[in-house]
Amino acid sequence: MTETDGFHLVVDALRLNDVETIYGVVGIPITDLARLAQASGIRYIGFRHESAAGHAAAAAGFLTQKPGVLLTVSGPGFLNGMVALANATVNCFPMVHIGGSSDRALVDLQRGDYEELDQLAAAKQHAKAALRINRAEDIGRGIARALRIAASGRPGGVYLDIPAAVLAQTLDTADAGLWKITDPAPRQLPAPAGVSAALDLLAAAQRPLIVLGKGAAYARADDSIRGLVERTGIPFLPMSMAKGLLPDGHPQSAAAARSLALKNADVVLLVGARLNWLLAHGAAPQWSPDAQFIQVDIDPGEFDSNQPTAVPLAGDIGSVVDALVDGLDDHPICCPRDWRDRLTERTRVNDAAMAARLSADVVPMQFHNAFGAIKEVLAGYPQAYVVNEGANTLDVGRNVVPMSLPRHRLDCGTWGVMGVGLGYAIAAAVESGQPVVAVEGDSAFGFSGMEIETICRYGLAVTVVILNNGGVYRGDELDPTGSAPAPTVLDARAHHEHLIRAFGGAGYHVSTRSELKGALAEAMASGRPALIDCELDIHAGTESGHLTDLNPKGLPR
Repeated sequence: MTETDGFHLVVDALRLNDVETIYGVVGIPITDLARLAQASGIRYIGFRHESAAGHAAAAAGFLTQKPGVLLTVSGPGFLNGMVALANATVNCFPMVHIGGSSDRALVDLQRGDYEELDQLAAAKQHAKAALRINRAEDIGRGIARALRIAASGRPGGVYLDIPAAVLAQTLDTADAGLWKITDPAPRQLPAPAGVSAALDLLAAAQRPLIVLGKGAAYARADDSIRGLVERTGIPFLPMSMAKGLLPDGHPQSAAAARSLALKNADVVLLVGARLNWLLAHGAAPQWSPDAQFIQVDIDPGEFDSNQPTAVPLAGDIGSVVDALVDGLDDHPICCPRDWRDRLTERTRVNDAAMAARLSADVVPMQFHNAFGAIKEVLAGYPQAYVVNEGANTLDVGRNVVPMSLPRHRLDCGTWGVMGVGLGYAIAAAVESGQPVVAVEGDSAFGFSGMEIETICRYGLAVTVVILNNGGVYRGDELDPTGSAPAPTVLDARAHHEHLIRAFGGAGYHVSTRSELKGALAEAMASGRPALIDCELDIHAGTESGHLTDLNPKGLPR
């Protein structure tokens, strides 16, 4: 008889299923699990906070199309990680959150155990699925099931609860029951009648539009999507994390003419994009009230969620787009030239106006000319990953920093949540081995700022650029009583560069466009951890960025 235990079985099951990296924070009862994983050859990336570690695992899932794995302690540590698991589920990123938990006999009778919490019950409402392993012999089954659920169908976050007693339980290796999942996300082919109907509707359109969402980027159907766009001549609009599926400079891109495209399109093909708040729910006045929607989605329940779906195409994106391309021989599509010309002309006008703002050499810096300097440096690093979060920082950045490669831009996504930045940046660096630039608002940086120590500890090629205007939206609000800083005000005089220097990274403080360009070029060339604190005008920016209509105002006193 050869004995093993729950710790070893978890590691063996993860390795068997090709899990290469675990992100987490160690403590009771999972410290030895992290040690064993590392000793077995699994890369362990230890964070300062579980939320950031979870965001890293979620980003890893998006970037690799395999579930990212988060490891947390019980109780509060588990709850910290749940923010990321819920965000992964909303964004459709495959992720498995493994949480150590307390003694079931004590927790279920609420006897006051260490970090007592019914973690399974707490996770169920925020995750795609929540599972618990109660016997060591079920560890192989539990790991396989969690990975399968996370990756299959519409991807999402899965919580896997493993009590301390199960980790410590011993058993004969013959009873281990480990297995490797096969084809975790099988292809799902669309109905041929739906494909024909979609092609006919697009062929009859006078102002067709293709909207590419981050689901299209996740699908890795890059060549097929390019083929569909270019063979039909239909303009395309990439959502922010779909940028780079086709280069932003592509002649059919309508990104710089977004408002015109949405308001006038008569037939819209949604590929991996949902008609949620990010697309104004498909409603007027942003959209034409007569627009007809063709939607590609793995989940049929998504259809008709906000507007009537003229043609639902249920299936995985790769299979659906392949079917559409294959059908073009029998259903040829030629986008009307006058529609493309209108969008091209609006793009030319808008690009010219934007170029003037990006190149302005004003002091103190504004968001646009700061991004102009960033854009110029990143032009020499097309392989670099760009992470972007904040209010104005995000709104400006997603519009002006061009992407030429798919899955190289990460941002707040569907939930618009702050605090993802450094976790995403660490995952991008770890999973790709390429340089990463995280452009953060000063408020957004504060949510995960301590992870600069993680970046330095692992020597990652991450440059954090903080656009510091001294406030949550801007730094010029005054407290009418004069007794304290206003609710939105931070410290405009903060020198964030000192934080990274404390951990051995390179820190820069810049106040002009040329200084920013020079510092970023130097940081990128070094390949070392770096942070650039950019001193912006405290009056720069607007409250809630582009979302002012979502932030109601009370009556004046």
